[in-house]
Amino acid sequence: MSNSIWVFAEAKEGKIKKVALEMISEAKKMAEKLGGDVSAVLMGQNVEPLAEQLGHYGANKVYLADHEVLKDYTTDAYSKVLTELIKENEPSIVLYGATILGKDLSPRVAARLEAGLATDCTGVGLDDGKLTVTRPMFAGKAYTDISFSGSKTNMASVRPNALPVTPPDESKKPEIIKVDVNINPDDIRTTIQEFVKTAGERADLTEAEIIVSGGRGMKGPENFQMLEELADVLGATVGASRAAVDAGWKAVSDQVGQTGKVVSPNLYIACGISGAIQHLAGMSTSKFIVAINKDSDAPIFQKADYGIVDDLFKVIPVLTEEFKKLKADS
Repeated sequence: MSNSIWVFAEAKEGKIKKVALEMISEAKKMAEKLGGDVSAVLMGQNVEPLAEQLGHYGANKVYLADHEVLKDYTTDAYSKVLTELIKENEPSIVLYGATILGKDLSPRVAARLEAGLATDCTGVGLDDGKLTVTRPMFAGKAYTDISFSGSKTNMASVRPNALPVTPPDESKKPEIIKVDVNINPDDIRTTIQEFVKTAGERADLTEAEIIVSGGRGMKGPENFQMLEELADVLGATVGASRAAVDAGWKAVSDQVGQTGKVVSPNLYIACGISGAIQHLAGMSTSKFIVAINKDSDAPIFQKADYGIVDDLFKVIPVLTEEFKKLKADS
């Protein structure tokens, strides 16, 4: 077993996901303590041009699996390639992003290797050379520190926006190791038939730095337009509570919460959201939370850093105009 720390570098539409750069930045600090190095695993088709960027953030090596069978993510193909790589090289730690892809891939690989895995972590570190992680429990009401022992390779998936990104050093070039991909097409039990994209070019909720979310207090789907306008000014992504999604006002892909997407933006603005425990579990790790609700007893105010007790239909247009003025003056 080596002292190498590996990061699965998820790529989508020709770009490295930000969470991969966050993990590489943290892995570099951990590797310095271990006296080891950092390797990234990059999979897909025609992704070789992305490999150098991983070196800028601290990856000493990039294992490049570039093949047409890896063009679209499938559990069978990706888990087979990654499992074989880990068996051959035996890194001490493997980190994944706690994205939809990472949440599917990490347990599949861990099970094949009989490796320890902690999911949806908000922090990673070392204790006496062993991986330790911090993760929420009981719908975010408590946090626990977990340490590993017993298996050769220990694994964790990390929430996007939970770790800081170090400034890139473009003088750093990684060693690129090309991986032979030997997969029988018959071994792949699922195929991608179609991708359906939603309209707009906003950042995915899990990677957004600013999120404006609406709940039951929005009173109808037409009123989410004012949140869209505020989001346009802030460069934010629009989310929704389960109540708004269940009412058919927003798509399931926009849902924030325990049964939706777990997010950790720098700023979360909750508009007309009471703050049910399931919703709080999905956004309580946000750096700053602003709540707008006319009910002063709403549970969301217990989590909020700043609260506005007033009618959101009065407050949001004023906020939008004030932010416009601030941007114009800057």
